[in-house]
Formats: sequence, structure tokens, C-alpha cells
Amino acid sequence: MSLKIYFRTIRQKDSIIVKPVKIPIEDVIDLHTFRPQDITDLLSDYFEACIEAEIYSVRVIHGKGQGILKQRVQSLLNKCSMVKSFAPAPPEAGGWGATLVKLKSNPDK
Repeated sequence: MSLKIYFRTIRQKDSIIVKPVKIPIEDVIDLHTFRPQDITDLLSDYFEACIEAEIYSVRVIHGKGQGILKQRVQSLLNKCSMVKSFAPAPPEAGGWGATLVKLKSNPDK
């Protein structure tokens, strides 16, 4: 199963290329190569597809950096009705650079 097409930024030599990609639905999504303006819709669509595929635990890799993307992701998770809970990933799963998300098996309830 794969999600609809999103755009991924790819750096090649001295240029940046934006290419459409289909995202495989797995228990992990790495946000590093996606455009910041796509993150909100991307996560919502991804979580919906995960629930359809009966994947209820997802590791969201947002990177460490200055924590800006992490804060944005956690703000989105707080508002998302599909999210049961979330917590920082343990060191072996990305530590400060990732968040573990538990999804509701029935988000309508």
C-alpha cells in the first residue's frame, strides 16, 4: 500500500530538485526530505493510511536540529483526532530526533 504523491526535495550537486514520490505505508516516516508546507497534510494522510493498514504505532522522524520541526510535529499530534498518544523515541529509535505515535484503532470514537 502506498500513499498519494507528495513532493520530496532532493539535493544534487549545486541544485535542489523537487520530485513527486509515492510514500510506502510502514511504521516509520522520515520527514527530512519533505517540504515544510506539506507536513500537516502529509501526516494526516499518512496516519489515515496507517490505520487502514492496521498499523497503530508509527515512528515519525523529524530530526534534531533546532527543534522547530519537532515542535511543529508535536503541535499537529496534539490536534489530531487519530492520535491516541505520543512520546519521544528512545535513543535506539532516534531519541530526540523522533517521536513515537500511537494511533487509535477507531479514530471516530
